[in-house]
Amino acid sequence: MKSGPDISRIAALVGDPARCNMLTALLTGRALTASELAQEAGITPQTASSHLSKLEAGGLIEPEKQGRHRYYRLTGPDVADVLEGLQGIAARAGHMRVRTGPKDPALRRARICYDHLAGDLGVQMLDSMKSQKLIRQSKQAMELTGEGKRFMAEALQIEADTLEHPRRPVCKACLDWSERRHHLAGTLGAAMMDRFTELKWAARDATPGSRVVSFSRNGEKRFAALFGVPE
Repeated sequence: MKSGPDISRIAALVGDPARCNMLTALLTGRALTASELAQEAGITPQTASSHLSKLEAGGLIEPEKQGRHRYYRLTGPDVADVLEGLQGIAARAGHMRVRTGPKDPALRRARICYDHLAGDLGVQMLDSMKSQKLIRQSKQAMELTGEGKRFMAEALQIEADTLEHPRRPVCKACLDWSERRHHLAGTLGAAMMDRFTELKWAARDATPGSRVVSFSRNGEKRFAALFGVPE
């Protein structure tokens, strides 16, 4: 008998189209109600309730009650990383959704991946940080350099000692499904996205289920000044 984690149970949960749509909707990082998730999946509320129970039992989502409403969110960034990775595999294999809309280019340019920046700008940011020697990478391991710590404190007012977390790395490479290269995840990626929002350089699309991140004109200039691609 085989020993170790049984990934087939998780794969079965993710593999159902309705549940997959629900999980993808939660990649926004926002908590959504059962009704909102049912709409995202294109199913009835009764069917959604059954799927949500299975996802909760499988440890992929967790509920949060506020007032009369019950909200659901992913249990953590590790679940988001797996989903983004699967999207990358699907894109590489050509398993794309048939319908694309006007927001598709915007989604590819900049989007939220649970709590950090993804898309073309997310990949550009990580490439720039590596070329500026702000981040050191060895295979999949990444760390913030001394210069990187100074840069974060001076340019974005992010102190390195606030990034430590017992269950999450400071820097992590997350495979970007649209660019098929890595963007920056971990507590640093999340802190930087929060800072871009605080500075009003970027804002998330308020449409339910949307992952699009839009940069203001000033935000684009400031972002380019810090993370522009060298010629």
